[in-house]
Amino acid sequence: MSFTLSIRQGPARLAQRLPELTKASSSSILRAAAPARSFHQVAAKKQPTTASRIVTTTTRSAFFRQNGLRFYSQNGGPRSGYEQAATSGVSSGTRKLLVGGAIFGGTLMAINIVFNRETRDDGGMPVYEREYLNNTFLHTGLGVGIIALTARQMVQSGFVYRIMTTNPWVVGLGGLALSFATMIGTRSISPDNYVPKYALWTAFNATQAAFIAPMLAFVPGALLARAGLYTVAMMGSLAVVGATAKQEKYLYIGGPLLAGAAIVAASGFAPLLLPVTAVRTLAFTESIWLYGGLAVFGGFTLYDVQKVLHHARLAQAGYMKRDPVNESISLELDFLNIFIRMVQILSMNQRRK
Repeated sequence: MSFTLSIRQGPARLAQRLPELTKASSSSILRAAAPARSFHQVAAKKQPTTASRIVTTTTRSAFFRQNGLRFYSQNGGPRSGYEQAATSGVSSGTRKLLVGGAIFGGTLMAINIVFNRETRDDGGMPVYEREYLNNTFLHTGLGVGIIALTARQMVQSGFVYRIMTTNPWVVGLGGLALSFATMIGTRSISPDNYVPKYALWTAFNATQAAFIAPMLAFVPGALLARAGLYTVAMMGSLAVVGATAKQEKYLYIGGPLLAGAAIVAASGFAPLLLPVTAVRTLAFTESIWLYGGLAVFGGFTLYDVQKVLHHARLAQAGYMKRDPVNESISLELDFLNIFIRMVQILSMNQRRK
């Protein structure tokens, strides 16, 4: 009984009463031996745990002291890991921006040197040409904006998913026929009839939005933004070259570009006609569709810009009416074809990584 009370009073009181226990009878000592051994065994088991905690705490303290000093020495002061990550992210983004700007500037200079060695010899662009070209670019931007907003609305309303569940041949051929019909109707209406012309032009943009809406539904927004930026950069540089080059310098390439567009279109239909086992042939046709299409529609940008300037001179002479809506349709088609191929190329590169 006395030993049990000692355990309840704590290890310190038990150590004070050890001399009394040694004077007890042998039977009491034998009865108290087992609990005493178990008490000491429990204490022995706790010692390694306490020691390991001390060692772990000491190791962690040394680790954090070492890395803290290293972080302090590298960054000039004690800052958190979030600040370090933000700083590295900003520096990386700035570096990428500078590299991208250098690449774009070098590309623009190379394009200008290669394609614009013979500049205009009539003293620069006249005012009527500049106004007509600016009005055409304004309608091109409005058309691209209508296409983007309409495609986004189609995705949000679920119209894209309903189209995808129907027969793809019916949707593809019907959409293509509707696109050609609205384009021809827009071109055939006189620019003096504002309401029907702009109504058909809006319908044409809606048909183009239906073609690119499935791509907007499945491609990440960051990749679409990059593709749009690259498309604007490419078309902008080529438009500058076409506007400042010698008059009618690139109008002769209309026929070869039309033949190239036919080859690119045929390569786009190759997966529907060739068997799956023709892997090399399909890869070759895909390269023609992507990179050949970029070259062809980049050439069409040069051709269309110089065609706009040529039409401005004809309109100034009284041979035709100014019609920036018709001029913008060609540039919109150039933009969409380049943009689609940019998205496909960036998606392929992302999948390879």
